[in-house]
Amino acid sequence: MKIGELAARTGCQPVTIRYYEQAGLLPVPPRSEGNYRVYTRAHEERLLFIRNCRALDMSLDEIRQLLDYQDNPSGDCSEINALVEAHIEHVSSRIKVLQQLQDKLVALRQRCAGAEPSCSILQELTAGEPHVSQDSDSHVGHSH
Repeated sequence: MKIGELAARTGCQPVTIRYYEQAGLLPVPPRSEGNYRVYTRAHEERLLFIRNCRALDMSLDEIRQLLDYQDNPSGDCSEINALVEAHIEHVSSRIKVLQQLQDKLVALRQRCAGAEPSCSILQELTAGEPHVSQDSDSHVGHSH
């Protein structure tokens, strides 16, 4: 199948498919005589695996490790369990940071009476200390 069909079957954009190829997560497919990439069912299955991992907010390095375990099974899944356990810790940490962010936004919103001639939210954002934690607890980076 061509990249457009693979994209449609997996719900993944062609540019993302090419990115996963460049990142080494998805094998580079052979080319047709017309120089089109020709994907197989194995590419589709691997791409769905990657997408499922990304839906769980796993980093590309974590996905790469899981794919390595999948490609080279040892019969012992303790390393996979350890990876997932570490990811759970990252998610827990991120939840705490997001809860703090929500609390700060709620406090900021409560500063506004709604009928003031000058917006207290804008004043606070201009004059106040940064409201977002500068901590880098997230292993996948910041979303903004």
